[in-house]
Amino acid sequence: MGFWKQEKSNTWTFPTVILCLYGFFYMMKPSEPFLTPYLTGPDKNLTMDEVTNQIFPLWTYSYLALLFPVFLITDYVRYKPVLLLQGISFVITWLLLLFAHGVAAMQVVEFFYGMVTATEVAYYAYIYSVVSTDRYQRVTSYCRSITLVAATIAAVLGQLLVSLAGVSYFHLNAITLASVSLALVCSFFLPMPQKSMFFHRKDVSETLPGPDKAAATGGTDGPPSRPEDKSSASADRAPAPEQQAENAKPQSHMLRVLVQLGRDLRDCYSSRKLLYWSLWWALATAGFNQVLNYIQVLWDFRAPAHSSAVYNGAVEAIATFLSSVTSFIVQYMKINWDLFGELSLGIFSAIDAGSLFLMHFTTNIWACYAGYLIFKACYMLLITIATFQIAVNLSMERYALMFGFNNFIALVIQTILTVVVVDSRGLGLDIVIQFLIYASYFAVIAGIFLVRSIFMLVSSKCKRKTARSCKDHLKHAEHESEEQIVTGYMTRL
Repeated sequence: MGFWKQEKSNTWTFPTVILCLYGFFYMMKPSEPFLTPYLTGPDKNLTMDEVTNQIFPLWTYSYLALLFPVFLITDYVRYKPVLLLQGISFVITWLLLLFAHGVAAMQVVEFFYGMVTATEVAYYAYIYSVVSTDRYQRVTSYCRSITLVAATIAAVLGQLLVSLAGVSYFHLNAITLASVSLALVCSFFLPMPQKSMFFHRKDVSETLPGPDKAAATGGTDGPPSRPEDKSSASADRAPAPEQQAENAKPQSHMLRVLVQLGRDLRDCYSSRKLLYWSLWWALATAGFNQVLNYIQVLWDFRAPAHSSAVYNGAVEAIATFLSSVTSFIVQYMKINWDLFGELSLGIFSAIDAGSLFLMHFTTNIWACYAGYLIFKACYMLLITIATFQIAVNLSMERYALMFGFNNFIALVIQTILTVVVVDSRGLGLDIVIQFLIYASYFAVIAGIFLVRSIFMLVSSKCKRKTARSCKDHLKHAEHESEEQIVTGYMTRL
C-alpha cells in the first residue's frame, strides 16, 4: 500500500490534481465581491472613510513588506511549506472577518491577506518543481484555468445567494471560510518537491541563459532542458567545489544565489524589448491593482448597499469571463508584436483611461459597471500579451525571477499611489477624485507608449525607405557600369 502511494505521488498527475483542487477552493470565495458592503453594513458598522483610508491601505503595505522575503523563502523551503502558510493565512483572515470588530482588527485582516497574496507565488512555482519540462505548458493551463473557473463560479454563486436566496454577507463569509479551509486540507496532500528553481537546482553553478540565448538553449516556447549528462560527467571527474562550499558554509551558498539573481536581472533588463514590456507591466499592474482594491468603494458610493440592490457578484463574474475570453484570443492574433506591440499597449491603455474617466464622471451605477468590464478586459488582454512576449525570451528561472521583480516594482508604485492619494496620513482623497487620478495615470501610460510607437513606426519606415533607395542606387550603378563596358568595347573596335 505504501509503495502504491509513493508511486502515485511521484507521477505528474497526482500533484497536478491536488494543486488544482487547492487552487479551486482558495479561489472559491463568494463573499469577496461583497467585502465593502459587509464592512460598512450592520455586521461591522465601519464608515466608508475608515474602510478606504485606514483599512484597505494596510493590504498594500503588508504585501510590499512581505513579497521579497517570501519570494526567497518560497524557493529555499521548496514551496509546500509556503502553500501551507498561505492556507493558514486564508483561514485566519476569514476567522477575523467573521468574528473580529473594529478598525484595528480589520487592519490585522489586511495584514494576513497581504500574506496570502505574497505567498501566491508558491502556487504557480510549485508545479514546475514536480513535473518534467515537456508538461509545463499543460499543467500551467490546468492551474490557471481552474482558478478562473473557481472565481467565476464564486461570483455567480455569491450573487445568486444574495439576490435570490437573501443570504446575509456574514453567511457568505462563512461559506468562504469553509472553502479556504478545504484548500488548507488539500495542501497537506501535496508531495514535497526535491528541487527548486534557485536554491536547490542541480546546476547552480551554471550561468542561466539570457534573453539572447533562450532560443539556442531551449527554444522559445519553454524552458531549456538541463544538461544532466554533462553534470554527471563532471561529477565522475571530481567533487564539485560548489557542493563542498554548500556543505561547509550554507550562508555562502545563499550569497552566491543572490549574486546570481542580481546578474540574471541585469541581463534580463539589458534587452530593450523586455525592458519596455516590463515597464508597461509594472506601471499598468500598479494602476490595475489600485482600481481593483477600491472599485467596490466606488460602487457603494454610486449605489449604497443599504438602499439599493447590489450586483457586484454578477459584474465580477462577467468581468472574469470576458478576461478569460480576451486572454484566450491572444493566441489567434497574427501581429508583428516587435513593430506594433507598443502601439497596442498605447491604444488599449488609452481605452482603460477612458473607462476610468467614465467611472469618475458618471453617476449611473450601470455605466460604472460597464466601465469596469471594459477596463478589466483590456488589461487582461494586454497582460497576456506582455506575459507571452517576456516568457518566450527567457528560461524558466529567469521567467519567474523577472515576473516577480516586475510585480515588486508594480507594488512599489502602488504603495506610492496609496500613501499619496488614499491614506489618511497623505491626501486622503474621496473615492471619486481617486478615480480621476487613476484615469489620468493610465492616460500618461497611454501617452508614453503611443509616442514611442509612433517614433518606432516612423523610424522603421525611414529605414525601409533608406534600404530601398540604396538598393535602387546599386541597381542604377550596375546598369551604368554595363553601359560603360559596352561603350569602351565599341570604342576599341
